[in-house]
Parts: sequence; C-alpha cells; structure tokens
Amino acid sequence: MHDYTKYLIHKNNRASLFTRLAQTVATWTGKPVTFFAAVVLIVIWGASGPVFGFNDTWQLVINTSTTIITFLMVFIIQNSQNRDTAAMQIKLDELILKLEGAREELLDLEEMDEKDLTSIREDFCSRATKARAKGQRPIGS
Repeated sequence: MHDYTKYLIHKNNRASLFTRLAQTVATWTGKPVTFFAAVVLIVIWGASGPVFGFNDTWQLVINTSTTIITFLMVFIIQNSQNRDTAAMQIKLDELILKLEGAREELLDLEEMDEKDLTSIREDFCSRATKARAKGQRPIGS
C-alpha cells in the first residue's frame, strides 16, 4: 500500500480539494512510470486494431480518450503553473524588500503591461552597457 501523502508538499496541506488534486495529478503525470504506462496503453490499443478490424469505433476510442485527457490536463497544468509563478513572485518580492538599495517600485512588475515592461528592460540594458563601458562586470556575468 502506498502513502500518497508523501506526494503532497506539506502533510497539513490546507489547500482546496482542486489544488490538492492538481498537485497529486501533476506529480504522478510527471513520473517516467506514467509515461511508460501511457505508451503501453497505446501499444495495446494499436495491437487490438486487427481484432476490431481497425473500424471507426476502434479509432474513436483513442481519439476520444486522448482528447478528454488533454482537455483535463490543460487545467491541471495551468493551475500548477499559476501557483508556481505566484509563489516565485512572492519569494522574489521578499528578496527585493530585504535588499538594501533595491527599487521597491519593481515589486509588481507582473501587473504591468508590455509597454512598461519594455521601458524598464531598456533601462536595465542601458545600465548594463554603461557598467561594461566603465569596465565593471554587471551582475550575472
């Protein structure tokens, strides 16, 4: 018997049922064993073709199954990505707040439109160019 609680991030996870389900499904679908199980199912389906005469119903089974699974996985993946992105933003915001001299106006960049982001990016590129011209190494190089 498996202890499925070890796949949750925290044992006392108080997240919604959907979030817990999404975490569990994302964890399981990301495992190699799940991929190989899917391959085995496709091979079994393909091998059953001659038995069913490769008829329309036989083809409909795989088409419908994969469509339903894909449709549901889009929501699971998006939920997972949204949570990960939000958590990363919070962590980055915390770092910005704790760094002396950091520009706090950068805390909500993810809320800005593309034009504002481009303007800020150009400012940082200009700063990097000036730093290189002075012989200083910009952060990250």
